[in-house]
Amino acid sequence: DTGSSCPSARLTSCTPSISKNKGGVSVENAPSENKQWFVLRVSYGRIIKAKAFVEAKGFECYVPMRYKEVKKHDKKRIITEPLLPSFLFVHVTAEQVETLIHDNKVVTNDSRALLSYYFDHTIHRQDNPYCNPPLTIQNEAMNNFISLTSIKNPHIIPITSDNIQFKLGDNVVVTEGKFKGIHGRVARIAGQQRVIVELFDGCLVATAYIPNGIIMIEKETE
Repeated sequence: DTGSSCPSARLTSCTPSISKNKGGVSVENAPSENKQWFVLRVSYGRIIKAKAFVEAKGFECYVPMRYKEVKKHDKKRIITEPLLPSFLFVHVTAEQVETLIHDNKVVTNDSRALLSYYFDHTIHRQDNPYCNPPLTIQNEAMNNFISLTSIKNPHIIPITSDNIQFKLGDNVVVTEGKFKGIHGRVARIAGQQRVIVELFDGCLVATAYIPNGIIMIEKETE
């Protein structure tokens, strides 16, 4: 995802010239700023350093955290850890993300880049049909994802398609409780009905148990 070809899409990911605006902007930012939510890959074990680096530049970024319940000496407590330690979400312009990727301070002595593009293998660039553009997330989808992952609940977990016992079902919205307003699709995880938010291919996060009485099927818009 940082430069290799994608077998499923048969497209090569290239360092791009970004011009296509697939994403939206954060509700906290003016549309004229032309910012997008970019998904950047972070080298192993360095998500906190990457977040500090981006924020030191004055840019907005988001690291979803997992509130994990642990037991020690017969006592339970909640600890926090990155939910998706390989990804950093940054809300910047195309020019600003280029600066983050190519800044000399990103490269360390071991030659590992702190940040690199995560490419969208579902489409190709208009100016080069053999290359994928960087992955960006639409504003509405990002807001939904932030709303879910900001809830301090240890039962919110990242999942893969292997965890899902049944095929993803109806598009729904949660109408009550801590998860009110979360949009996603119904599935059964670990024997419980949950709502699954899929931010991009392979990035799925599950709510805690959601009973039938507080979910409403969303009508498809024409």
